[in-house]
Amino acid sequence: MADAGLKPRRGEPFAARALRAVRRTVSSSAAREVAETTATAEVLQQAVTTGRQIAVTSIRGGSGKTTVAALLGTAYAHYRQDPVLVVEADPALGSLPLRLGAENLRWTTGDLADVVEPQMSLLDVTGYLVQLPDNAWLLPGSQGQVGAMLDTKAYERVMVSLRRYFGVTVVDCETLPAEVARTALSAAQARVLTVPATLEGVASTHAVLQWMRGLPRDITTSTVVVLTETVPHTGVDLAKAAEPLKATGASVRILPYDRHLAAGGTIRTDLLARPTRQAAAGLAAEVFQLSQRRR
Repeated sequence: MADAGLKPRRGEPFAARALRAVRRTVSSSAAREVAETTATAEVLQQAVTTGRQIAVTSIRGGSGKTTVAALLGTAYAHYRQDPVLVVEADPALGSLPLRLGAENLRWTTGDLADVVEPQMSLLDVTGYLVQLPDNAWLLPGSQGQVGAMLDTKAYERVMVSLRRYFGVTVVDCETLPAEVARTALSAAQARVLTVPATLEGVASTHAVLQWMRGLPRDITTSTVVVLTETVPHTGVDLAKAAEPLKATGASVRILPYDRHLAAGGTIRTDLLARPTRQAAAGLAAEVFQLSQRRR
């Protein structure tokens, strides 16, 4: 598969990058960008008293769920000093290891559930994980083949045991309404629901948010909906489409179309378009702030 891949493309064409450079030269936007970046970094670097768990899910495949989980994990690992963990709670041939550039896979989430113990040291735990750049670690859901089913008890055992070692844990869940995904949503301090930026995607997500509002503990106020643009021009007024979603109490953010992300390979942040990097960092900061509100 590596031989089949072409040279990774930049997230936006050269003409767009050149035009933005000219605008920054003749305007005050450069100073504003620096100020915004600094503010975002300050949020992402806040200390935590206990590990924060952030669950990422969707209501169907093809919504950019794993891409968003990888972007969040990469952002936290870049800005934070404490270890960051990215967990794939989906044994069905997920693409998270590919997106994060993991070359070798060992233990899976289901495997670790059989051996993990709360009294283990960080060194013991990381021996079962895949090391990533910037003090980040990956726990995959499979080893390149369909893995064993992951039940809620096994998932809870892994997450409870690992929580104290990592400042932030990002969980790439199965699609709803899978049982483990519902458990992950309930146990996490913040949630991300990815949605294709289409009219059908928005309508379906609105129904899911209404259902979430009816749960014993309303979790919509700690949920961020991410409208992912999978094509350059969706033909949808996303600002208007977001209004009914926001009315449920959830936050809404847009992940713009990016040629580099659309290729589906390993994510290289240096090749992402600037709007994509800004959107990912802003999303990571907002989700982290939401996770801090719940102890």
